[in-house]
Amino acid sequence: MARSNKMNRVLCLCLVLVHLQSTIGTHRHGKPDWFGNAQRDLYESANRNLNTNKAKNVILFVGDGMGMSTVTAARILRGQLNGNSGEENMLEFEKFPHIGLSKVYSSDRQTPDSAATATALLCGVKTNSQLIGVDDSAVVGNCSSQFGAEINCMNDWFEEQGRSMGIVTNTKITHATPAAGYAHAASRLWEGDVHMHGVQGGCKDIAHQLIYNNSNIQVLFGGGRQYFIRNRQQDPQYGDAYISFQRQDDLDLIEIWGRDKKWRGYTPKYAWNKQQFDAINPDETDFALGLFNPQHMQYDLERDTGPNGEPSLAEMTDKAIRILSHNTRGYFLMVEGGRIDHGHHNNTAKRALYETLAFEDAVKTALQMTNSSDTLIVVTADHSHVFNIGGHSYRGNNILGVVNPIAPEELPVDGNAWTTLSYGNGPGYDWGFRKDPNTVDTTHNDYRQVSAVPLLYETHSAEDVPVYATGPMAHLFDGVHEQHYIAHALAYAACVGINKQHCNGLSQNKPIFTPMT
Repeated sequence: MARSNKMNRVLCLCLVLVHLQSTIGTHRHGKPDWFGNAQRDLYESANRNLNTNKAKNVILFVGDGMGMSTVTAARILRGQLNGNSGEENMLEFEKFPHIGLSKVYSSDRQTPDSAATATALLCGVKTNSQLIGVDDSAVVGNCSSQFGAEINCMNDWFEEQGRSMGIVTNTKITHATPAAGYAHAASRLWEGDVHMHGVQGGCKDIAHQLIYNNSNIQVLFGGGRQYFIRNRQQDPQYGDAYISFQRQDDLDLIEIWGRDKKWRGYTPKYAWNKQQFDAINPDETDFALGLFNPQHMQYDLERDTGPNGEPSLAEMTDKAIRILSHNTRGYFLMVEGGRIDHGHHNNTAKRALYETLAFEDAVKTALQMTNSSDTLIVVTADHSHVFNIGGHSYRGNNILGVVNPIAPEELPVDGNAWTTLSYGNGPGYDWGFRKDPNTVDTTHNDYRQVSAVPLLYETHSAEDVPVYATGPMAHLFDGVHEQHYIAHALAYAACVGINKQHCNGLSQNKPIFTPMT
């Protein structure tokens, strides 16, 4: 009988604990339990174990232009789309156990461009703006200066170890960020041969380099089809609309890509629309090339999901991982959410934020498909934007809406309301008097948030950007680091490049330092 009573007390205690666990984060009357939330967070942090495994696979997610204000606004938007006030929400990558900051300046600029930042992220050195895959001894626009300035980058390091490589983006595959993964160019503008008229010295355009110099990259998904088809050939979707940008050298790079793979005994698959993309069976595919738009792929808000439309960033990530996973040695995959940047440049915050949510979906897909014991996932931005969240609005106020309430002492001198989101510069300015945002739909896809300085195109900003990491050696990304450090930490975790020796026991698990010459 005594034993029965004891068992009943234990059972009751367990039920109480279960109830407490299920209700932590809330308080009576539905109010947040701030104390309980903090205690749970503290418990998780205090009991976190370091994962010091070797990273068989590495996935680097780059949210182009996804600075901290973008993450915050997207976090709130996601929460509000889910029917909550939004501020308490967390994006999937914000739940990663290790977080740091990256200093994004380039060799020559306080505020960088995406060519220099991508070279830092993928090649491990800072360089000058406009340069891709070359060090800062190269001169922008000078072809001959790039020879001898080329840098070995992440794809080279992984290829040396017999691992697979893939690139996924919703920009042109030849755009600055993805191009740094495979090209060496004294100008980011040399995407196709049409942009190289008058360039002397024997340099090849970025699309040409991708096909001829990088034949072992197994997955390539993005836009930029115009730079791969000859100029006497109609685009399969848009006819001759982009023919002036198509190849002038009469090369069909898509056909050359497929012929090379077949000659080497592989099974290649090419797709230009979603129907063809969906038909690619990863189990029967060795190499995949998808070019889903002559230019950048569509914003996710307006993306055509029909047969002639485009796959999402998450869908491309899914298929890339399935194909790359054939290699038992592992792989490196770079996924870029590139149109976040374009939304900000146009001061269309809604587009930028929905692109961030599409980017989050891709991260979530990768998390579901991989194992944290052998796959390192790092999420970061290449730079930020002059994008602001302001006002003292009530909790749950529409993040795309007007500040509410506006205190009398905060009423603008022109008497008009103002939006929660704004820009330091860009095309969202008004000539003369500022329009009252209450008279327009600030949640429309095309709505441009107000900008302080009138520019045709909004600029990047110089502040540090966040770095989120999970998986083997993720703790290497804690703290504040130079942006080019990220490439070194990725290589160290995966035992490739200069840091591969520590996996062979030659350096007691310490990096190998090479003297400067």
